[in-house]
Amino acid sequence: MNRAFLRRASLSLLGFAAAGGILMASPDAPSSQASEQSPTDTAKGVECTAPVPQAVGSSAKHSMVSGALEREYILTLPEDYASRSDWPLIVAFHGRGSTGVEVEGYSRLSDLPAVVAYPFGVFPDDADPRRAWQGAPYSDPEVDDVAFVEDLVDHLDAELCLDGEQVFATGKSNGGGLALALACLIPDRITAAAAAAPALYPETRQACLEPSRSPSMIIHGTDDVTIPYGGDPDRDLPDIEEWGLELAQASRCRPHPDRTHVGDDVEYLSWSTCARGGEVTVVSVQGGGHVWPGAAAYSGGGFTTRTLDGNEAVWEFFMKSR
Repeated sequence: MNRAFLRRASLSLLGFAAAGGILMASPDAPSSQASEQSPTDTAKGVECTAPVPQAVGSSAKHSMVSGALEREYILTLPEDYASRSDWPLIVAFHGRGSTGVEVEGYSRLSDLPAVVAYPFGVFPDDADPRRAWQGAPYSDPEVDDVAFVEDLVDHLDAELCLDGEQVFATGKSNGGGLALALACLIPDRITAAAAAAPALYPETRQACLEPSRSPSMIIHGTDDVTIPYGGDPDRDLPDIEEWGLELAQASRCRPHPDRTHVGDDVEYLSWSTCARGGEVTVVSVQGGGHVWPGAAAYSGGGFTTRTLDGNEAVWEFFMKSR
């Protein structure tokens, strides 16, 4: 079992965690120094005066050190980034074997009015060239990705004009599992989480039935053969709707979800009015594969619905969850 994962969880339940073209900066380019006063200390909505680490409206690659490892991430700034000081932050995690470049390309999250960071996972070992995130059985047990996310958020908050009360996590597959785990393990840092086709291995679920959890949304295709909608007992993966119900019961939400149909192939199941913890939404895509809904490029095998744009769906959920 992932020792770093268990260590952080035992310290506190608040302790966890194709491609499109972008403008790339040199990985070795130095980041701008943070101003003496944190941008988030200024009044919300006023002009942001912190140094800008790259051209506004661009995506560029940066690196930082966390847990004695050099970690990389793509950073995207909106076109009008410098006009105010309360930007939301979205941290988006790629799936196993993918990269931050690829998830930016197919997700279109960079089109949203937010600062977006696309971190890169770590190679588990020299024999496995597929980057992965903590919580999955194929990840490196020595890598603490939850600490990395906390370090990344702190780093970006110190350098950029962010609203610390609007920090959101999203991702696909293995990265989606990490995003949802963060909502359970560090709800004081993550305002809400949403994931497409998340890989909900036991370690990603371990603190999710505790009293404190941020609002969570799962978007999942019913014909996903990689992470089956109905679960996989051999890998201890849960049935998606049953897991949504378990989360809702733990949060003491209304027992029966509201059901809303969108088009012919999308259904929202929303458990709300929760006495504790965050609300839960499961978005079922009939016939959907292991994909990001409405993807702008290849994001995985199987049918990709055009009824739903994943970036718009997660943004609507995030704004509702503030």
